[in-house]
Amino acid sequence: MTNKTYDKLFEPVTIGAWNLKTRTAMAPMTRCFADDQTGVVGEDVVEYYRKRAADGIGLIITEGVVISPRGKGNPGVPGIYSPAQIEAWKKVTEAVHGEGGTIIAQIWHVGRVTHHELAGGLPPQAPSAIQAEGVVPRFRKPYDVPEEMTTGDIQEVIAQYAQAAKNAIEAGFDGVEIHGAHGYLIDQFNSDVSNHRTDKYGGDLAGRLTFMKEVLRAVIDAIGADRTLIRFSALKMDNPDYMWEDPEAAIQTFIAAFHEVGVTMIHPSTMNFTQVIADNKTLHQLVRKHWKGIIVGVGSLDAETAEKAIEEGTIDVAAFGRPLIANPDFLHRIHHDEPLVTYDAKQHLVTLR
Repeated sequence: MTNKTYDKLFEPVTIGAWNLKTRTAMAPMTRCFADDQTGVVGEDVVEYYRKRAADGIGLIITEGVVISPRGKGNPGVPGIYSPAQIEAWKKVTEAVHGEGGTIIAQIWHVGRVTHHELAGGLPPQAPSAIQAEGVVPRFRKPYDVPEEMTTGDIQEVIAQYAQAAKNAIEAGFDGVEIHGAHGYLIDQFNSDVSNHRTDKYGGDLAGRLTFMKEVLRAVIDAIGADRTLIRFSALKMDNPDYMWEDPEAAIQTFIAAFHEVGVTMIHPSTMNFTQVIADNKTLHQLVRKHWKGIIVGVGSLDAETAEKAIEEGTIDVAAFGRPLIANPDFLHRIHHDEPLVTYDAKQHLVTLR
C-alpha cells in the first residue's frame, strides 16, 4: 500500500455509546503496575493512559482488571471491586477524558490459571477440577488444581461481573470489555478442554456458552449493551496451539449466543490478524461473514493492514498492542510517516510509563 494518509484509520466513528476520535483502539495488555496487596493503581498508570489518549487513540481498553480477589492471576494486577480501587481509577478516567479520549475497563477473572497464594489463599475457580499445564506468568509457580464451581459459585461470580461493570461506570469509565478469551474463566467454560460439566453449563459448545451468556446478560442489564464489548477467541495462553475443530461453525455458535443476549459490539482476538484459519479466510473475515455489528480487530496489526481491513469493512476499529507500549505517540508517528520504536520486552517493561 502506498497510501500513507490512513484516511479510514484517522476517521472519527461512533460505536455504541462512544464517540471515538479515530478508528483506533489500545488493545488490553497486562502491565502489573498496581499495588500488589491492594490492587490500586497509581499516578504512573494515570500518565500511561493519558499519553495514549493525548495521541488520539479512539478507544483505550485497559489492562485486565480483576472483579474479585479470587479472580487474580498475576502479581500486581489492578482490581475494580473495592472503594479504594474505584477512587484510584477515577484519576485515570479523568486524565483520559481531559484529553478528549474514551476509556473502558477490561473486566477479568482468570479462573483456573492462578495459584492460591495469588487468589487470597483459596483454590482457583473453574468449570471443572482440571489443572492447567504450565506456570503462572511473573510468579513462576505451577497452576493449582482448581475447585469445580457449584451453581451457587457461578451465580456469585456472575454478580461480581455485573458489580464490576457498575463500579467501572462509578469510576468514570465509558464502559467495559468482558474478557471472554485466552483461556481465562469465561473461556474455560466455553472450551471442551477445561469444561467437562454435565449440567446446563456443559455439553456441546452451545451449552458451554451458557455461562458467558449469563455474564453478558448481567453486565448489559447493569450498564447497557451500548457500553459493553465482549472479547472472545480460540486462543489460549496456557494452550497456544488450540483451535476450534470447525472454526466457522464455532464462530456461528458464538454469534448466535451474542444475538440471543443483545450484544452489539465484539472483539475477536488472534495473535496473527492475517492468518487464514478456514475457507481461505482469517478469523475476522469469518466473523464478518456472519456478524453485521461492530467488530474491533486485533492481532499484531500494523497501520497499513488495519487501514485495508477497515476499508474492506472487515473491522470497524483497529486495536494495537505492543506498538503502543513502545510508542505513546504511535498515531503521531504513523500520521507523519516517522519510524516507530521497536517493542522490546525487557526495555519496555520498565519504561512504558
